[in-house]
Formats: sequence, C-alpha cells, structure tokens
Amino acid sequence: MQNFTFQNGTEIVFGKGVEEKTGEKVKQFSDRALFLYGQGSIKEYGIYEGVVSSLEESGIETVELGGVQPNPRLELVKKGIDICESNDLDFILAVGGGSVIDTAKAVAIGVPYEGEVWDFYESDRTIEQALPVGTVLTIPAAGSESSDGSVITKEEGGYKRAVGSEKIRPQFAILNPEFTYTLPDFQTAAGAADIMSHVMERYFTNEPNVDFTDRLGEGTLKTIIENTPKAIEHPESYGPRSQIMWASTVAHNDLLGTGREEDWASHKIEHELSGMFDVTHGAGLAITFPAWMKYNYQKNVERFAQFAVRVWNVDPDFFSPEETALQGIHELEEFYESIGLPTRLQDLEEEISEDEMKEMAAKCTEDGPVGNFVELDETDVLKIYKLAQ
Repeated sequence: MQNFTFQNGTEIVFGKGVEEKTGEKVKQFSDRALFLYGQGSIKEYGIYEGVVSSLEESGIETVELGGVQPNPRLELVKKGIDICESNDLDFILAVGGGSVIDTAKAVAIGVPYEGEVWDFYESDRTIEQALPVGTVLTIPAAGSESSDGSVITKEEGGYKRAVGSEKIRPQFAILNPEFTYTLPDFQTAAGAADIMSHVMERYFTNEPNVDFTDRLGEGTLKTIIENTPKAIEHPESYGPRSQIMWASTVAHNDLLGTGREEDWASHKIEHELSGMFDVTHGAGLAITFPAWMKYNYQKNVERFAQFAVRVWNVDPDFFSPEETALQGIHELEEFYESIGLPTRLQDLEEEISEDEMKEMAAKCTEDGPVGNFVELDETDVLKIYKLAQ
C-alpha cells in the first residue's frame, strides 16, 4: 500500500429539498455568479425555479449561460470566460451533470489566466488560480461534483483532454436524488457505466495489500449493479436513486484510490471515441472498458478473478482462475447490455473505419504510453479498439 494524503474539501449537501440551500452556500463566496446549465431540461422539470428562488432570497446576482452539451465544448468555455470578465463575476454555479460542472471548472481556470485556457488541457501547465465553483447535481455519472478534474473537447481536431487540480474542486455540491427521476433510461444506464468505470480504473492496480479499498470499490460496484435496474424500472423510487447518486460521488472523490496506483487507460481510450464521434461518455466506456480487460487480464489473472468472484458472484469452484477472470468480464458486458448500453463499436450508429481507429490510437498515445496497470502504446491501443469491434 502506497503512502497517501487524502483531503476532499467539497461540502456535500444531500437529500430532498436541499436545493433551497443553494443561495446560502453561494453567499459564502460571492454576491455575483455565473449561472451555468445545459440544454434547458432544468427549466422543463422545475429545477431551475427552485435554484433561482434560493439565489434571489440570498441576494445573489447572476448572469446565465445555458447550452452546455455532452462532451462539453471549448467554445462555450470561452464564452463563459468572456461573460465573467465583462460582468465582474467571481463565482461559478454549475447546475447540471458532469459536462456542465466540467465546463464551470474550465471557466474558473480561464478567468484569472491571461492566455488560452486550452493551454492547461494540452500540457502539464500548473493551475495557479481559479474562481470558486459550486454545483447542483442533476445527473449522477461523472463524479465531477466533488472531484479535482475537468474534461473538455476542442472541436478542432476532436481532441478531448483532461486537467486536474485542487484549485478546481467544487466548494459545495447540492445533491437531491429527486432531480434524477426524469432522466431517460439511457442516461441513467450510461451514468451507471461511468460510475463503475471510475471504480474500476482504481480497482485494477499493481499495488499489493489494498484489500480495504478493494472492498470499498466492490461495494460501490455492487450498489450500482443492484440499483440501476431498479431505478430504470421505477424511475421515481427514491431509494435506488439516492444510492446511485451517493455512489457516483464516492466513486470519484479520490477515496477509492487511496494507497493504490490507478490506471486510467480506458478513459483515455474512450476520450478519443467520444471526442471524434460525440459518443455518450458512459456508453463509450461500456465499449472500451471490457475490451481493455480482455487485452490485459493475463497481467494479473488473480485480480480479475477476484473481481469476478466478489463483484459478480462467480463460483471459483466451477472454473479455473483464468476462466473465472473471463467470466467476470462476460458478466460485466451482460450487465451493460441488460440496461441498454452498447458493448461493441458496431453497436454505435456511426460506422468506425480501421483508419479512424488508427487515428484514435495515435492521438491517444501522442504524449506517450497510457495506463499504469499495463503501459499501452499506439499498437496496443489499436488492438483494443479492434477487440471492441
């Protein structure tokens, strides 16, 4: 087990009606904020009114910016930066899912920076300053509500890149599971795959003696496996929705990675897919993660067999360790299919050619090999895309 320092400064405000505290929380940091949201569903389902009412009661002046898309775009980030600078706004309130929150973090980085905000995403440039960010979560998936990361897509070239810094970890996260009742089934399912991937990026490690966080990760995975079908069958069931929302936050707030080496190759492989073809991130992970597993499970058959036994209840007495490991991967794919997710590139609407797979593999590894469990070069990544066909 590695040495570690764990500190997560995001205040979690969880439960029914907690959006009423939004204004109170923003007031601790500013009287003037950028109110950032997505495609308008928060207005359609009544979330907008509750948040605005709370902000008005606390005397918070806001300038609104809507239109954040899935796989959030750099152009809207730049627009948000301009609005903040023009209106002297010094706080960003993100009301939405991971795309909205990641956009808010990018705006927060860009306002105090004199250069182009993309500099931080295409290099290892250190973030020295950022405006404070607060969140009202509507889609449990990305875990961005209490993470230190942001992922943005640059339209030119289809580059999807990430940045991380404690400077952009949100100050607070308002989590009301009732906000997720109206999510389409596909979005609920894609969110589940995203949550599970955040656990698995940490679970598949070369670090020994990490059984405590193994167990935490396994419990988080089983929570999603058990509750996602319930949430899809009964969308307004508070119990499953609350379990999923809290699991989403814990999966990506750094706790499950303490003391262990993390991988993150599958995310980088998927980022090229969603960056070039605008695939829903969770759906893309449902394709790329099992393919990554099939390519790499022999590096540590015992860990993959443990995943199969503890998470999927595979009986090791019926299989060899290698067969047990493969059965676990099979169970993962079957689960994704059962909740309506694609597990092959051929399941996507757009056909992806071999030349396009080569382009994705080259872009994925242009800064060097990806992953820590196994280092993957361009050839490896291309083989994983082909396995995902």
